[in-house]
Amino acid sequence: MNMSTKATERAQRFRSEKAVAHRLKRKRFESLRSGITHEEGPENSACIDCGWGRLIFAQTFDDSAELVAALREEAPEHRDIAVYVGDPHVLLAEAPQEIFLDPSHTFRLELSTYRSGRRQPKGFFVRRLTSEADARAVNRIYSSRGMVPVRPDFFWTNRDNRAITYLVAEDEQSGEVIGTVTGIDHMRAFSDPEQGSSLWCLAVDPQARHAGIGETLVRRLGEHFKARGNAFMDLSVLHDNAQAIALYEKLGFRRIPAFSVKRKNSINERLYASPLEAYDALNPYARLIVDEARRRGVHVEITDAEGGFFRLSHGGRSVHCRESLSEMTSGVAMSICDDKAVTRRVVERAGLIVPEQMTASDDEKALCAFLEQHGRVVVKPARGEQGRAVAVGLSSLDEVKTAIQAAREVCDRVLIEACFEGEDLRLVVIDFKLVAAAVRRPPHVVGDGRTTVRALIERLSRRRAAATGGESTIPIDGETERCLQMSDLMLDDVLEEGREVAVRKAANLHTGGSIHDVTEIVHPRLVEAAIKAARAIDIPVVGIDFMVKTPTEPDYVFIEANERPGLANHEPQPTAERFLDLLFPLSGHRAARNALGKL
Repeated sequence: MNMSTKATERAQRFRSEKAVAHRLKRKRFESLRSGITHEEGPENSACIDCGWGRLIFAQTFDDSAELVAALREEAPEHRDIAVYVGDPHVLLAEAPQEIFLDPSHTFRLELSTYRSGRRQPKGFFVRRLTSEADARAVNRIYSSRGMVPVRPDFFWTNRDNRAITYLVAEDEQSGEVIGTVTGIDHMRAFSDPEQGSSLWCLAVDPQARHAGIGETLVRRLGEHFKARGNAFMDLSVLHDNAQAIALYEKLGFRRIPAFSVKRKNSINERLYASPLEAYDALNPYARLIVDEARRRGVHVEITDAEGGFFRLSHGGRSVHCRESLSEMTSGVAMSICDDKAVTRRVVERAGLIVPEQMTASDDEKALCAFLEQHGRVVVKPARGEQGRAVAVGLSSLDEVKTAIQAAREVCDRVLIEACFEGEDLRLVVIDFKLVAAAVRRPPHVVGDGRTTVRALIERLSRRRAAATGGESTIPIDGETERCLQMSDLMLDDVLEEGREVAVRKAANLHTGGSIHDVTEIVHPRLVEAAIKAARAIDIPVVGIDFMVKTPTEPDYVFIEANERPGLANHEPQPTAERFLDLLFPLSGHRAARNALGKL
């Protein structure tokens, strides 16, 4: 090694060490300061309304008492956040019974050194929010992620607000909004001398099938603020959200010692109150109901978390539940739903349209005749749930025999039905009223020209599991291989870029299907049929499944009734609220509205 090379290496090492020392010095400075001290300070007592609550910029308040007074002005059903609190211990001492220190980390992206990503999004694009339909879609995503919803007109009236930027991700094929992020420009919000900005409400539709939506939204917002001349972009993330923290660190965000304070209210309760014992072991369907009960002041006792059992008590009344199945559902109604053949007979006598059906036997001649008559059939166990061993669209005798053998591993009695081509529609009926209607679609993968079908399925399965708390995954089994063969594909084939392929025929959520709300457009005849089925079974909470040509037309065939329908994933419909209304009609806000004569 020559002297020139050594000198170059020493110089590079010196510059690197100097840069590290500078960053450490700046970080120490940020941790010691209690607010912004500039000759030209920001506006005093700066707040900005974000629809779900206000961002209260603590560094612009003169003292802690004034900041606490601002937090006390929080509107009902909103979540205000005091950010950049310099001395949180002093602020908490002002009102320890009313406010708490948010258990979130603050991360910062230095925009002067940020470099845009090279990878372009596949199957979606990012744009600004431009319509009230966009606003409703954003609210749906907020609801699916347990976030505070915003009045759609708020988004629309603030679309030209220079301080607030709303970006959405749109699916190129369907046109659906599948992700959203909000940005706040501190310079325009309160003349921030530090020229900062911040990111809020990053949310991706749990039904979205594309990879990289969240990362793309973060990058686009960062590029937007960098083009405006902002110095940095901050964000707040819960300390235990390891997946999000890993994404932000990958993009170049670094943690800074900044703190946030919030009010103690029903929305924030899980952040400051002692958690229910075994709460984390509940699945999303049980947790949705438990959360709604706690918001209403209904006492919750988790009796078996792994099974989804809990007891709700209010006003001297106690009801034991397993997710949406409660003591109000009779054993007879449950037995009817448990056996698909019995369910079919009950609803057929009530006047519903049902598919032709036979019980699988060793009579191959009868099986061939049924298959020849209908062309395509469905094979499913007479008893079973979550789509296990259900095979759809079988057209050959060998396929049917294989499916019957698989179904018999779930239940000795196997049913064969005529296959009705169309979409799988779930209607949730509570107290004999429609609460939600949703189309369930089977999982699809989209090729990129480099990745095998197997890897694409595994990647989509991981995303579905992450979005549903592990409830939805895509099995790679004989049914998956059969569906691929229908498209002349095998698991280890590389799928060409842009080609979309169904990897299962059944649209069940537990086997990777996605669910899409159609409550506002479902045909009245379908609603009538679902309610008629619920009354025939005499069941207060039920999921009625139809196959339909389209949810906007009256044609249907009845498939089955689920006595324990999952109430999650039907956002923005108030499924958990209506379930609690059924169990405890005078609980929560409903009781308050009733007392005021607003019902």
